[in-house]
Amino acid sequence: MKEGSGEEQNVAPSVYSHVSRPGSHRYKSAKKGLPFNVMLVGESGLGRTTFLNTLCERVVIPPHEAANCEQAHIAEPMQFKHYTVDMEEDGMKIVLNIIDTPGFGDGIDNENCFTRIQEYIEVQYDNVLAEENRIKRNTKFTDTRIHALLYFITPTGHSLRELDVELMRRLGSRINIIPVIGRSDSLTPRELVLFKQRVMNDITANGIPIFNFPNSDDEEDEESVEENAELRAMLPFAVVGCEEVINEEGRPVRVRSYPWGVVQVDNDEHSDFDRLRYVLLNSHIADLRDRTHNGLYELYRTEKLSGTNVIAGSAAATNAAHVAPAAATAGSPTVQPSMLPQSHPVAA
Repeated sequence: MKEGSGEEQNVAPSVYSHVSRPGSHRYKSAKKGLPFNVMLVGESGLGRTTFLNTLCERVVIPPHEAANCEQAHIAEPMQFKHYTVDMEEDGMKIVLNIIDTPGFGDGIDNENCFTRIQEYIEVQYDNVLAEENRIKRNTKFTDTRIHALLYFITPTGHSLRELDVELMRRLGSRINIIPVIGRSDSLTPRELVLFKQRVMNDITANGIPIFNFPNSDDEEDEESVEENAELRAMLPFAVVGCEEVINEEGRPVRVRSYPWGVVQVDNDEHSDFDRLRYVLLNSHIADLRDRTHNGLYELYRTEKLSGTNVIAGSAAATNAAHVAPAAATAGSPTVQPSMLPQSHPVAA
C-alpha cells in the first residue's frame, strides 16, 4: 500500500465488525453517511497518527518529516488539522471527521493549548445555536459538534500529570472524553494493570468528568448493561497502533514487531484497540452523538442564553449519571470563527 494513497490495508476485519447493538441500527438509513466527529489530543510521540491510520485501515496522515533537521527539536505551536474519511461499519455508512491537534503539550507553558481547544469546541456549539435562532434555516448546514475526544495519556507507569488533569478537568463538562493510554506496549502487563488503576483513581479524586459508558434510563437489554460494565472496567483503553501487516496461518494480521516478538493490534490480550474501535464506530456511536446533543450542548445552550454558568449546578447532577463523579467548572472565553480549520478529504 502506498503511503498517503488512501487505499485500504488488506487486513483481517475487527472481531467486532459484525457485532452491533440495537441502538446503532437506527442510523443505517443515512444514505450519505452518518457524520461522526472525533478529536485527538495528546503530546507528540504517543501514536495519534498511527492510531488514526490503524483505525481507518488506510493512510490518512502520512509520516511527518521535519523540513529542517537542525530545527526539528523546536516545538511548533499547536494546530487544528481536519481529516475526513468515508467508512462503512456493519452496513452503516459513516463520515468520520477527525480533528487532530499536533503540537499540544509540547511547550513549557501549555495554557494557550487548553484555551484554544476549549474555544474550538465551544465555537461548534455557537454555530449550531446561531442556526437554531435563524428565522430561515440553512438546509445544507453542517453540524461540526465534536462527539468524542480521545485523550492520549503518556505511559509513565505512575499517575496522571498536571497537564492531563488540567486538560480533562477543563473540557469534561463540554465534551465526551475517552482516556487512552498511548503506546501501551511500553509497559509490562502487570505495570499496565497498576497504571490503569492509578489513572482511574486520579480521575475520581480530581472530579474529572469522562465518558463512563452510562446505562440509559430506559436500558433494558441485559447484554448492553453488562457490556457497559465491562467497558467501564477497561478504562482507560490501552492501545497500540501499527502499519505493518504480516501473514499468520494464511490470514493477514496487523502487528508491531520487536526483537523479542510481536504485538498483535487486534488481539484483546495485547491491546484494547479493537474494542475501542468497536465503541467508536459501532456500539456507542449513537450514545456519544445523543449525549453531545441532549446533554452537553443543552447545558452549554442554557448557560449561553441565560448568561450564567450552570455547569457547577445542574451539570453536576447530569455528570453523576453519565460520567465519572464531579464536574469541573469551565469558563466561556471569546470564540473567533477564524479558528475553524480547512478540511482534508481522504478517499475511501
